[in-house]
Amino acid sequence: MRIRGVRQVHRVVAPLMVVPLLVTIMTGIGFQTAITLGRGNDFLWLLDLHRGKFGRINLEMVYPFLNGLGLLCLVLSGLLLWLKIPKSVRNS
Repeated sequence: MRIRGVRQVHRVVAPLMVVPLLVTIMTGIGFQTAITLGRGNDFLWLLDLHRGKFGRINLEMVYPFLNGLGLLCLVLSGLLLWLKIPKSVRNS
């Protein structure tokens, strides 16, 4: 795949993954903080959000897979883009 194609994939996937990744990060941090403070049972709703259950919309079966696939795509395309940058530009 040419650099232009990799950049295009990264440009398309990045905006789509911002909200799901932020939800996953914030709910994971929030729930772990609640567990640490001994209040985990009061914040089980965070765990539901973390797993992909958004009220009536239940994505628990596909949310982790899509989240992981999107993140993997971003990491791989970002790595390919980074490796294509000349070392003189990267080091400055």
